[in-house]
Amino acid sequence: MSTWLRHHLYAIRIAARRLLGTPFSSLTNIIVIALVLTLPLLASAILVSMEPLARNISVNPAISLFMKETTTIEQTRAVASQLQNEHSQSILTLEVIDKADALKSLKASETWSDALKVLPQNPLPHSIVITLSDEASATETAEQLAQAWSKRPEVDLLQFDSAWIQKLEAILYFIRIVLGLLAAGVALIVITTVFNTVRMQALVQRDEIAVARLVGATESFVRRPFLYFGAITGMTAGLLAVLLTTITLGFLNQAITLLSNSYGVPFSFTLPPVSWLVLTIALVMLVAATAARWSVTRHSHF
Repeated sequence: MSTWLRHHLYAIRIAARRLLGTPFSSLTNIIVIALVLTLPLLASAILVSMEPLARNISVNPAISLFMKETTTIEQTRAVASQLQNEHSQSILTLEVIDKADALKSLKASETWSDALKVLPQNPLPHSIVITLSDEASATETAEQLAQAWSKRPEVDLLQFDSAWIQKLEAILYFIRIVLGLLAAGVALIVITTVFNTVRMQALVQRDEIAVARLVGATESFVRRPFLYFGAITGMTAGLLAVLLTTITLGFLNQAITLLSNSYGVPFSFTLPPVSWLVLTIALVMLVAATAARWSVTRHSHF
């Protein structure tokens, strides 16, 4: 156990010495990886911040049921009561609107008052306005309820606008796709950067590696410092990317706060959970170490 630990500590010291031995090259590689990694971190921060807003924003979809002309107000209230009992978890609020009250409301408006005076009778039907709860706000569930209610014999017309739900879901889906593409791009940049750096180091240190093999060094012993070199590079770049993301979100929040306060909806961008950040840095370290192993395996046989 002590030999194993001593070998790994030696590999870490060698990797750190190689990083510090070429400060300009190492710093350049770390900054490049950090800048690229900042993009998916920003996208994930926006996604994580928008999802609670999408759930809590007060624009729950509403369905309006317009009754047939022969349906009385008592029958309308009976339908409303039945719907409330059958779909209590899906309904947030339910309001029955008497056609006489609706006509009075329109007559009070200057836009409609003159036009309604020439009508011999009330053209409006009794109606039920249903606001769906968060559980029923998903597009598929809301549309299923709308289709089922439109088939009731008392209903003449159903009005339901689900476009805003579909647009919101499309935006979040688009951000997830972009996040996946950015993550793939980060992996490619990390692999390319670390691969080329380790390749150059393996070629520069070919004599040192050859001597180590002559005195009995195993392939694991030769490769291990390069693996730690890649892992340390990935860890440093990941930490720098988190710092850059935090600074960028600070500037964005200064601008978004003014806009959100004007709408009365406090909102700010926040970093993903710490566990998510730790996992991201660990994945970058793993990708970098894998790229280093691949590179040293290909370019250390001489």
